[in-house]
Amino acid sequence: MDTGTIIIGLTIFVLACFAGAELISKVPPTLHTPLMSGSNAISGIAIVGALLATGHSETFSSMTLIGFFAVIFASINVVGGYMVTRRMLQMFKK
Repeated sequence: MDTGTIIIGLTIFVLACFAGAELISKVPPTLHTPLMSGSNAISGIAIVGALLATGHSETFSSMTLIGFFAVIFASINVVGGYMVTRRMLQMFKK
């Protein structure tokens, strides 16, 4: 992997972070929890992609390290989303 590919990947990552932060800040609090619950499926897809990136090569590379961290962060997102959804649903029980 050459440095041009890494720079392009990091640029896309940083732009996605800014776009995500801007998008999340515009969502009203009443819609945040249901949308977070729905986004767990997207994080599940991210875990599959990260697992593919992690296990793609036999040698340790930067792609393996990035895939490893992607698996960890996507897993945290999925677990946190389900915890928030469960807590929200507990508020509606009698």
